[in-house]
Amino acid sequence: MPRVNRTVVLSLLIACSSVFLLFQLYYYRKYVSKPGPHILSQTGHLTTTDVQWLTVKKFLALAQRFRLPLFLADTAALKLLSQDALRQRDRLVREPHCSFLCTGRPITSFALHANLWKYDPGFLLAAEQKGFQLLTLTGKDPRLASLDTLSGEEIPLHFLLRLHDYIIQVVFLYERSGNYMWFGALRLRADADRSFAPFRQLDYGRHSGALDRQELVLTALDGLDVRVPQNVSRFLYELRHARFLECRYHDARNFLQLYPEDSSPQSLDFRRKVKTLLHRVAQILTKLDIPFWLSSGTCLGWFRQCSVISYSRDVDIGIFIVDFRSDIIAAFRDAGLSLKHKFGKVEDSLELSFLSEDVKLDIFFFYENGDIVWNGGTQAKSGRKFKYVFPRFSLCWAELLELKVRVPCETLDYVTANYGATWSIPVRSWDWKSSPSNVQENGVWPPSEWAELIQVY
Repeated sequence: MPRVNRTVVLSLLIACSSVFLLFQLYYYRKYVSKPGPHILSQTGHLTTTDVQWLTVKKFLALAQRFRLPLFLADTAALKLLSQDALRQRDRLVREPHCSFLCTGRPITSFALHANLWKYDPGFLLAAEQKGFQLLTLTGKDPRLASLDTLSGEEIPLHFLLRLHDYIIQVVFLYERSGNYMWFGALRLRADADRSFAPFRQLDYGRHSGALDRQELVLTALDGLDVRVPQNVSRFLYELRHARFLECRYHDARNFLQLYPEDSSPQSLDFRRKVKTLLHRVAQILTKLDIPFWLSSGTCLGWFRQCSVISYSRDVDIGIFIVDFRSDIIAAFRDAGLSLKHKFGKVEDSLELSFLSEDVKLDIFFFYENGDIVWNGGTQAKSGRKFKYVFPRFSLCWAELLELKVRVPCETLDYVTANYGATWSIPVRSWDWKSSPSNVQENGVWPPSEWAELIQVY
């Protein structure tokens, strides 16, 4: 048996040791020595949490390079950002690890302020070079849609970036004329790869949405610099109620071709006054934290013709009675609106009416009863009570007269309940006691209570 050359063996061992030490030095400098989580688990192998953190880290580096004005909008991650969660983590965690950005979901969502970023195709190219697979989802720009132009140009709505089976979702936020931010629904084309991402788990995309402008703060999460909403709980609340309905311009134009809009000076003046009044109402009720929606003829005008009905001469809004506040009348009076009448009581058929210039504001309070909701009406001279019954509905955001307002999400059902199957045909002669399809007799107020329950000013 030939003798082993000890010099050769020693040289090989030294070479192997040097390579191993160089690898350790590289790894330490690239990952462990940097602030933030330790990338390897105690076993020395990459875990799913490690890979997700690396994916987010690589994406944020790209975002910083291309100056993307984005912030963390991931619901699962943001729910962890309470002070209690931070204190608990500080008590339990003895060494850095991925506490917030690794949520157990294969997705991390960010929102991008589109109006603050000039679209740069170089970002997508750089992302591909870093190993990301890309899916860009576009749609028509609703800000360019009107009764004259039914659809706008294509704009990016969502970026989906995939790396190591993890998805980074970037949802584009666009500024709308009502001083709010809008994001579009995620709609896959017929030839799109439907296995690209777990679409049902995405935070954004099931529907369009509207959010108030967010104040952002820069913070460090899991060793990474990232912007987050300053008021996280408020942002999450808004997101749960963000669904947005676009005006139906195509149907509205067809309607106005059959029934041309009144363009007289009186009608133009009325629309101006309605816009002023609605903006004032929104300010008052937002300050009181009372949600409201467009009701009756005002809702019909938005749904049918993307405007107000010029011959209606009033503004109608709805409020759920559970949101009633005793200081609501004082708040409207302090804002310069005079109380015209107060009918009913909080427990039954409450209705308020205010006057601004010569435009009347009717506030109908809605009561829930099983599968229906209803609001009441009172005839002042007789004390007769009426009830208007609607199927249950949820609330969505919409835009009317450059104002973000709520409407019933099930708008067609709501309008049909109130105005019947012929709601698309204008009716100028309207009797609130008999014309609505959903009106019912509801008794009579006792004459002994009229002084309290039927107040006309």
